[in-house]
Amino acid sequence: MTVSVFRDLHHGRAPGDPLVLPGPWDAASARVFADAGFPALATPSAGVAASLGYEDGATPAAEMFAAVARIVRAVPVPVSADIEAGYGLPPKELVERLLDTGAVGCNLEDSADGVLKDPQRQADRLAEVRAVAGDQLFVNARVDTYVSGVPDGTDPETETIARARLYAAAGADCVYPIAAPPECLPRLAAAIPAPLNVFALPDGPTPRRLGELGATRITFGPGLQRQAMAAVRRIADRLHAL
Repeated sequence: MTVSVFRDLHHGRAPGDPLVLPGPWDAASARVFADAGFPALATPSAGVAASLGYEDGATPAAEMFAAVARIVRAVPVPVSADIEAGYGLPPKELVERLLDTGAVGCNLEDSADGVLKDPQRQADRLAEVRAVAGDQLFVNARVDTYVSGVPDGTDPETETIARARLYAAAGADCVYPIAAPPECLPRLAAAIPAPLNVFALPDGPTPRRLGELGATRITFGPGLQRQAMAAVRRIADRLHAL
């Protein structure tokens, strides 16, 4: 499926009707989500890492790209890949390896080892990725202000908006202020000139409600993989008790 199809899914959406992108962690889960009728998917790096036996953030680049390629081959819908901060790869190599998987988009986060990167340097990197990729990739710029924290005396919402605007100006197609509080979403959506990706929690607002608050797109991080593993654990416990 082409990136243009994926990009079009982010535009012209009514409030309360966000694009819901389940996060497959392997080919089998991807097929389940595609068969259920979802128009596109977005891999979670932590979920893929768990499926490969790694801690979150510890997956070697080659194994992550190989896992994404298997997921892409398994389904007839567009797939965006969470590639963390890009594994230290220069933009040209990063884009080439990502396109080789068949993915149509990617997440790129603006922190490393729990520390926020300089926003202008991150914007410059995003601009380089955009220049190399042209229109071949949908770039989702993750903003980690709510998970990594901001310097003392800095307002998280103000910092989030400033970073998101920089990233959108650099060519990001979408911005992802991960873990932003739901009550902030209307202000973020109004201030950021790009579609807004929002992280849905099992005990949080529904995707529909998040859409009403300003979300264009909903992703779940490793949440779906963890729910699946909890179900496997329950099965294992029942079997062990027999």
